[in-house]
Amino acid sequence: MAPTLSPFDLATRLAVEDAVVQMFVATDERDWPALESCFTSPFTLDMTSMVGGTPTEMTPNQVAQAWAAGFKPLDHVHHQVGNLRTEISGNQALVRCHGVAFHHRSKASGLKTRIFVGTYELQLQLFPDRWRISRLVFKLKFIEGNLELEKSA
Repeated sequence: MAPTLSPFDLATRLAVEDAVVQMFVATDERDWPALESCFTSPFTLDMTSMVGGTPTEMTPNQVAQAWAAGFKPLDHVHHQVGNLRTEISGNQALVRCHGVAFHHRSKASGLKTRIFVGTYELQLQLFPDRWRISRLVFKLKFIEGNLELEKSA
């Protein structure tokens, strides 16, 4: 039988998971100031399963600028996450979830979309005002669609 969570535990879990959801929504809506507010400084981004190299330590502003530039050629970006598994220990939290990201460019020649499927691991830290993400790891399972979506027109 699963352990019973107190109302405090449920509220904390929801606050942690809302911080994760806010990051994805801010990205999809291209709300760069809201995105910046989701991260600690410094923040560690690990996309090595997709691009190789090593994890990168960035400021929240650097993340927002990089994602703004990377998504600029795209008409739509949509992230969908689920199967959240959340662990909370004091002022630290870990959220693991499945994720799918859709990229769309209407003027692309050939296929107009690209789909990323994988899992995310997000570490969060509690601040006086809210939970913030200190590390994001994306573990790519596969990519399907137009791999050069930004270049094709």
